[in-house]
Amino acid sequence: MKQDKPRYFTTAEFAKLCKVNKQTLIYYDNIGLLSPMIKNAKGYRYYSIHQLELFNVIDLFKDLGMSLNEIQEYTKKKSPELFLSLMYRQKAEVTKRREAAERNERILETKIALLEQASNLNFNEITLEYFPESKLYLSRDIKDITEDNFVEVVSDFIDELFLNQLDTGYPIGGITMREQVLNGEFTNYMYLYMEQPHPKGGYPFFETVKGDFLIGYHIGEERTIDCTYNRLFDEMVRLKLSLGKYVFEEYIYDTVVKNREGDYVTKIKLHVVR
Repeated sequence: MKQDKPRYFTTAEFAKLCKVNKQTLIYYDNIGLLSPMIKNAKGYRYYSIHQLELFNVIDLFKDLGMSLNEIQEYTKKKSPELFLSLMYRQKAEVTKRREAAERNERILETKIALLEQASNLNFNEITLEYFPESKLYLSRDIKDITEDNFVEVVSDFIDELFLNQLDTGYPIGGITMREQVLNGEFTNYMYLYMEQPHPKGGYPFFETVKGDFLIGYHIGEERTIDCTYNRLFDEMVRLKLSLGKYVFEEYIYDTVVKNREGDYVTKIKLHVVR
């Protein structure tokens, strides 16, 4: 009875199956990563169809970020148990990268929405608006802090947002207490904050009061922000309102989108009571 001979592929044919050039296969052979099933006396290489799956796995490992040296280590001592263990580790890495990509997508969506919203604002207007409660993640207390310690607190706060995956894409803002604002200490913040529209469990969040807020925008350098506060105070008097417990500040336009500090825009949000 006639037996069929196994079908082998030349380097060019196998490269076409793998969708790579011949040089890739020759390089893999030279480093011992994927060698042909047959190499004859004339140096011609022949591959088996069964080697296609190994090539696909090598290609997958590369796409997942493994180096050729790391892949080589596996191919030297492959086994079903080692392959399964490697697959579980790579799956965990893929999950981690997907979650990071989803977080970055949410951050981008938030920044896009904020910038589009800002493009429709009249920064010369002062408005009275109602806001529901919102959740904020706070820094440690920074009232009356020294310049050197302020840098440390900002650095620590940014680290906390990153490590705890609490960066939501909203700007870092500052909370000032009523007493400081009435004393003219407009930038003597009590806390730094970042808004958390979808708060994660297990973290302490500050809940803002719901109610009426007087909203104004300061255009320019921080040293002239008192002018904008005085405009807000005049409007508060006109509307027969009193200042509530907190004032919130956050950048609308800063160094990310403007080159000159004189073009920066800061949103000032005063809690007010009737």
